[in-house]
Amino acid sequence: MASSPLNPKSHSHGRSNSLPSRSHPLILECNEHLDGLRASKATIFSSLFLCKNIRCLQDLIECVEKLTHLSLTQDVLLHEREENWVDEVLDGSLRLLDVCSAAKDALLHTKECTRELHSIIRRKRGGEMELAAEAKKFLTSRKVVKKAISKALANLNGTSKSCNISSTTDKDHQTLSLITLLQDTEVATLSTFQTLLQFISGSTQAKSNSWLSISKLIQPKRVGCSQVADENEFAQVDAALHSFVFSKTSKFEETNNLQSHLEKMESCIQDFEEGLEFLFRRLIKIRVSLLNILNH
Repeated sequence: MASSPLNPKSHSHGRSNSLPSRSHPLILECNEHLDGLRASKATIFSSLFLCKNIRCLQDLIECVEKLTHLSLTQDVLLHEREENWVDEVLDGSLRLLDVCSAAKDALLHTKECTRELHSIIRRKRGGEMELAAEAKKFLTSRKVVKKAISKALANLNGTSKSCNISSTTDKDHQTLSLITLLQDTEVATLSTFQTLLQFISGSTQAKSNSWLSISKLIQPKRVGCSQVADENEFAQVDAALHSFVFSKTSKFEETNNLQSHLEKMESCIQDFEEGLEFLFRRLIKIRVSLLNILNH
């Protein structure tokens, strides 16, 4: 809520002589990690590309988490606690946790079905009928996952306006640097999660949202669907499942093909899960730190 003329805090919004005019080294370090994400581009969103971006995001979020413990950051947040941008940062911290949870749930659901189907293939018991039934069950499960991802992405689209932290000119340099960093971090994190969710859904064409253009973190070129699918382990499993269930060709050949793609996707899921678990824990710490500061 913006300060009113009757609010005594409104008289102290000008530049503070006690704050340095140069950004804190930790803010500069965070911006370096942001620059690394901005420089990361690909014509195809492969699992290797996403793992690289997740590692870059881990470095950024870890740096921001350290930033919340600085007295400088705490002073700024307490000084500006009545400003709208502080509420938006707090709302954003919850939004990031929600999206991260959606990605974790999608991976967990897919992993459980993958292990069950893989187990049946390895046991070689029950014959083709049991395997076909489990494959159909997996296809149904994937539809559930994709529907949940579609809902999560739609919710992201709905945050386009609230995600934009208001820019102000009546702040000191340190405050402006912090506001900008927190804004860019939220956009970078949401953008990375958006791309990851699309990848998990087996999307063959990266979708773009206009609100993410302010970060310019991801600028994919249009490529053929088959080319993208070749780089997407989730899309490969979807195709293999359909082929196994509906194809009239040799089930032995289809089973080997399906097993190969399942193994690749399992490895991919493990890498994503490890990265998301790290991010989730750090995002919780950031939100707790913000709440502790503002409730002080």
